[in-house]
Amino acid sequence: MANTSKGGFASMEDDRQRRTSRKGSEASHGGRGSGEHAASGSVRHGERGFAAMDEVKQREIASEGGKAAHEKGTAHEFNSAEAREAGRKGGETVSKDRAHMSEIGRKGGESRRSRSRGARTAGAKKDK
Repeated sequence: MANTSKGGFASMEDDRQRRTSRKGSEASHGGRGSGEHAASGSVRHGERGFAAMDEVKQREIASEGGKAAHEKGTAHEFNSAEAREAGRKGGETVSKDRAHMSEIGRKGGESRRSRSRGARTAGAKKDK
């Protein structure tokens, strides 16, 4: 049962609260329910603004910002020490994923094996 005091949204009848809430939701989602947005991929569930945009649109906006910062001269440019530190941190993070590291090693071994076989067959052809 709704509160009968005159106090705004909280005092409204339940069905009126639902209708009012639905109008707000429709307005913020362009007149479509969240299910339609999720199916179209245009808005991610539970996110708003920049986070709700698709990745292509986010990249376009971020790219424009980066270009503007460089033109203005306020963009950060890594020096070699900062780049080295960032690479070290990234390497530590990646190396924690044992399955990923195993896959990298397997690909490297396969590549090396195929190169050494190619070199052996090329050398054998020269000898003939």
